[in-house]
Amino acid sequence: MRGSMFCGGDLRWWMLAIFFLCTLIAAAEERVVTHLPGFQGPLPFQLRTGYVEVDEDNGVRLFYYFTLSEGSSADDPVMLWLSGGPGCTSFTGLVYQIGPLSFDLDSYMGGLPKLVYRPESWTKVSNIIFLDSPVGAGFSYSVKEQGYNSSDTKAVSHILVFLKKWFDEHPEFLSNPLYIGGDSYAGMIVPTVTSEIAKGLKIVGSKPTMNLKGCLVGNPFTDQSNFDGPSKIPFAHRMALISDQMYKSYKKSCRGGDNRHQSIQCRNSLDAIDECVKDISEFHVLEPRCAYASPHQYNVLKLKTSLGVQKMQQLPDFTAEGLHLSEISTECRTMLYTLSRIWANNATVREALGIHKGTVPLWLRCNTDIPYLKDIKSSVKYHLDVTTKGYKSLVYSGDHDMGVPYIGTQSWIRSLNFSIVDDWRPWYVDGQVAGYTVLYSNNLTFATVKGAGHTAPEYMPRQCLAMLSRWLAGDTL
Repeated sequence: MRGSMFCGGDLRWWMLAIFFLCTLIAAAEERVVTHLPGFQGPLPFQLRTGYVEVDEDNGVRLFYYFTLSEGSSADDPVMLWLSGGPGCTSFTGLVYQIGPLSFDLDSYMGGLPKLVYRPESWTKVSNIIFLDSPVGAGFSYSVKEQGYNSSDTKAVSHILVFLKKWFDEHPEFLSNPLYIGGDSYAGMIVPTVTSEIAKGLKIVGSKPTMNLKGCLVGNPFTDQSNFDGPSKIPFAHRMALISDQMYKSYKKSCRGGDNRHQSIQCRNSLDAIDECVKDISEFHVLEPRCAYASPHQYNVLKLKTSLGVQKMQQLPDFTAEGLHLSEISTECRTMLYTLSRIWANNATVREALGIHKGTVPLWLRCNTDIPYLKDIKSSVKYHLDVTTKGYKSLVYSGDHDMGVPYIGTQSWIRSLNFSIVDDWRPWYVDGQVAGYTVLYSNNLTFATVKGAGHTAPEYMPRQCLAMLSRWLAGDTL
């Protein structure tokens, strides 16, 4: 009898030990990163990295970088940050846009790129989770190949699961104000995620619930057919890229839309406009037009057996487009983008970040080969839902971006039919005009960032940090 009791107790002990071991393994998915290859000395901010499984059937794990606020992490907001694409890694936000790191292009002579601290980081006023979403972006991966099949709605669902699980593991941040943010194509995802959280779905059922306060989107895709696309030609006219006569002909023959199934006169008008702007940099009309160092011609799902790609990875200056760094002008922003690929594909870097071995053979800043369905055609209704429920929103645009022109963004905001609380006026940083802003009812703020492209913080980091700080504090820009 005693032996039987002992065996039963022994079994229960082992079961308890296994439970705690599994808990430790789950917790170990997040690691504290104090040093990064390419950065001299310890990091001057707190960085954690990890995975959250969002689809158990397929083994889909989303990777994230969590940077704690350099102010008061216990009190400052938590911001989930999503990059565009779809398929671009949130490392873009961390290093090129709003985060505390940047590559030192001027000192690059080959080998592992050098990282430096960037003081205009949004981590001055907020904790930020940079999430690689959808699966296939950055270091996020799926164990089963079918797990890579994604869409707008599936990405939203995965993000909701991610937030629920992340907060379950980080309950100390549940009381912090929560904001959902992102740029470019994330303009389709951010308001949708915010709206779903606001609905109080059971999937977001942590106790206590998340302290959602609002959302923010920069240079956001919102409605390509009705607003974003049709605004490009009026923008080109305002920027003196096409003549008055061209614009008048376009408006007369095309009835205001870029529809090539219209009349011959319309098609001729559009062809003439295309000829005028084909050599203009779409994401910043004043910058040189360069090779785009983000998309690529390789299917990530086939890389594991591709000896050719493995050999090309060994070239120190290889980019996924088949370009070499020597072929990209140092005046091009894309030169800076290629450094991230060299850095993230380095074995010591992956070890420092805690990347699961064998999951992402070739890291790409933007993976355009994800099987992805764009099944949210417009995010306007989600913006309307969020704002009318009392959550605050910030929408900002670089005023030199022709990819998602501010004209179209203004148009869909006007379609909400909100009254104007504070009319169009300049906003300032250090006594200089940083852009223009208008405040609408329902706590919706729109702002342009003067001289910025796609996306604004990459071009005007100091001004954008001031914009964010004032908005989070509830101050007028």
